Amino acid sequence: MRLAKSPGSGGKVKSSAEDFVVEEITPGGVVLERDRVYSGSEPGLSDAKAEGGKFSIFVLQKRDWNTSSALKEISRKVARGIRSAGFAGSKDRTAISTQLCSMYGVEPAQLLGVRLKDITINGAWKGSHGVRLGDLLGNRFTITLKGVADPRAVEEVHSELSGIFPNYYGTQRFGTRGNNIQVGLDIIKGDFESAAMRILSDSSSETNQDAVAARERLASERDFKGALQYFPRYLKNERLVLNHLSVFPNDYANAIRKIPRSVTLMYVHSVESHIFNRSLEERIKSGAGPQEGDLVCAADRYGFPDMATVRAFNGGEREEGLFPVGNIVGYGTANLTAAEKGLMDGMGITPESFKIDGMPELNCKGAFRALFSPYLDFSHSSEGADMKLSFSLPSGSYATVLLDEFTGI
Repeated sequence: MRLAKSPGSGGKVKSSAEDFVVEEITPGGVVLERDRVYSGSEPGLSDAKAEGGKFSIFVLQKRDWNTSSALKEISRKVARGIRSAGFAGSKDRTAISTQLCSMYGVEPAQLLGVRLKDITINGAWKGSHGVRLGDLLGNRFTITLKGVADPRAVEEVHSELSGIFPNYYGTQRFGTRGNNIQVGLDIIKGDFESAAMRILSDSSSETNQDAVAARERLASERDFKGALQYFPRYLKNERLVLNHLSVFPNDYANAIRKIPRSVTLMYVHSVESHIFNRSLEERIKSGAGPQEGDLVCAADRYGFPDMATVRAFNGGEREEGLFPVGNIVGYGTANLTAAEKGLMDGMGITPESFKIDGMPELNCKGAFRALFSPYLDFSHSSEGADMKLSFSLPSGSYATVLLDEFTGI
């Protein structure tokens, strides 16, 4: 459900990497501009500089690479393991992006000497600490929409939104096959056999015909050892699960553990994200402003929601500068909304379900998330049927969700 009532402009997003430019905003408020070289001495970056430090901090610019793949290749070039690398936020593959990263035990000169197609190191310097996930304020986007039907609709929607939009989790959160929620629910409920078989044999949204055939054959035969002979090599996580089950056919929990924890955790997070999205749909019907009984947070110095300031809202106070906050449900969630409780009852789970018996490493305590996200520094321009949009979003908010408001898709 969109917040804007006006019809959108139409248009296609992400025709090429050049149409989706992402520039990270560091904790110090520095926008890491495309093609600009940094020394580490700029205001907002100087706190990362430390002569004699064991880390090298660097600005990574990439085109048609996702963050993990780019860092893996850079690590290989400087003879380090991927675990030596750190980054604040993952950036999509089909984009030109700049972001702050780090590498342990590597000299800045080594990183500056890396030569890889479509990867540039826009500055490197010593640091006493590595870059960690979440070490960013947000991202600035410059996005080109192709084939816009009604350019005037963008200004109409912008006026109606008044600088905020529903802070949904994007479709990326739910996996390319769209079954992350079902796998996550199986894991939460302790049905590891069902979870493993969904990972391996669910072909309902599979597009590659070789993969469809392999998944359907395994579902029919359930011969894990035999499946290793015909499962496509590119299905690396599935083959990790098959390898384990070929030796231990009933050990489904440990088979799932062969997949990187970051991936298996996303299955559980997709359930949390689904509950948040569905609850937000209900909230949109009653308005975007703070309401009595809400949790709210203040804005940080950049104007983004500051989760460190979450508190209860008093209906009699001023609303300016406050963002309504919703639950990312977990075992530590104290107060469910009626919408959240209804959704979870229908799924057969409770907050305590996120303490996962048999896989405690996937436990999720829960957190908070702004129900409506601001978008700042908005501008737009047209050239024929193409339209360029520029805006800044907080960390964790999805540009594709804001674009849905403008395009009407």
